[in-house]
Amino acid sequence: MSKEFISSPYLWEGDNQDLSIDSTLGVLPLYSFAADVNCPCAEVVEIFEKHSKLPGVILLDRGKFVGMISRLRLLETLVLSEKQDLFLKKTLQFLYNYARTDVLILPETTPILAAAQMALRRSSELLGEPIVVQSETQNHLLLDIHELNIAHWQIRGIETQVRYERTQVQLIQSEKMANLGRLVDGVAHEILDPVGFIWGNLSHISTYTESLLNLIAGYERSFPEETEEIQELKEEIEFEFLKQDLPRAIKSVKGGAERLKKLVSSLQNFCHIDEVYPKPADLHAMLDSIVLLLQSRLKSEIEIVKQYGDLPPISCFAGQLNQVFMNILSNAVDNLLNQAAYQEFTKEWRGDRQKFFTHKPRIIIKTTVFSPQAASNPESLASRWISIIIADNGPSLSPKALKQILDSFSVEKRAEKETSLAVSYQIITAKHGGNLLVRSPDRKNNLSSELFSTMGREFEILLPLV
Repeated sequence: MSKEFISSPYLWEGDNQDLSIDSTLGVLPLYSFAADVNCPCAEVVEIFEKHSKLPGVILLDRGKFVGMISRLRLLETLVLSEKQDLFLKKTLQFLYNYARTDVLILPETTPILAAAQMALRRSSELLGEPIVVQSETQNHLLLDIHELNIAHWQIRGIETQVRYERTQVQLIQSEKMANLGRLVDGVAHEILDPVGFIWGNLSHISTYTESLLNLIAGYERSFPEETEEIQELKEEIEFEFLKQDLPRAIKSVKGGAERLKKLVSSLQNFCHIDEVYPKPADLHAMLDSIVLLLQSRLKSEIEIVKQYGDLPPISCFAGQLNQVFMNILSNAVDNLLNQAAYQEFTKEWRGDRQKFFTHKPRIIIKTTVFSPQAASNPESLASRWISIIIADNGPSLSPKALKQILDSFSVEKRAEKETSLAVSYQIITAKHGGNLLVRSPDRKNNLSSELFSTMGREFEILLPLV
């Protein structure tokens, strides 16, 4: 055998027992078998007879890769040829020119799933051909297409298992959240009972207090001369201050009870578990409830501007829409709080040496009903739409960040990792037939002293009004 023309076959064993979704071709069994184009065909056939699993032979010309002939192609050519002896005496170059086919060459870092898809796109007569894998050392190895298909289906099985486990986790999480919602709803109901009792009696207490003060005033008018004991008692209880402060204290308690009642009602609405069918709901009341729940995070420096239009009740899944409003408003609050922290840090670092641009943190909630010429969803039969815009004047989204948000709306990205905005997009589009738009206007000026644009970011929720 001509050693200068042909190399001994060698199998690079990959560990296909540890396959994962991201596994590459480098983990599969790869064959190293190369021959010079001037090597006689008979020598390659002899090696094929000794090594039945060899899928083909790499062809080299002066050490450089020129192509590949598969075992199947070589043996078919010899069997179908009327002059086999003539072919066996010829070189591989002669046979390659006679039975040349397209070769699929892939780096060993190619994911197995991607490689399987590319292999399946080949023409039908090439589906059984092996794949040439280029290693990091620039050597060319052979991959049996059957090994690739087996690994491909194993990974598909892993994907199915992962998807099933993820679904199970989501079901468990959904059930936990549903139970938590029921628990919070029950606690809120228990809180509402004493709050209602306090609220109901405060009006009577206010009336009784006013009556008693009037009675005391009547006694003072009828008996202007007070005894020394009554004067000492008045001084002891600070009667004049008590007479002025008692109505204010009752009014304050009444305001606190009213606020607590609204807060608990908002909590009940947020934890509301949707039924099978959508029901009419007041979107403004839902938005107000979420703003009230976020009040502890808003603080005094964040201003909420409500520009509500005239909205009719809309048929929706109120619990899910509440989640959408919470996600988007929380995102806006986080954006403004991050900006405030960054501005504070920068002020301390710069001192008074340079003027620093600041503006009042603001969140705008705007609702309107409109009738577009062409709805954003052409398949929808809705002639009127509801627009809910939630915008803030914090830092604008960079093009990269905006692209990441839009990419997270795709099914593939949601399967990898579900973000709060991706969940919101799913609820708006799949559950309500609407759309969720994300905008980040360009900065109006580029002065170096203005670190943040006043334009911020904007989310628009579109819901069909049918």
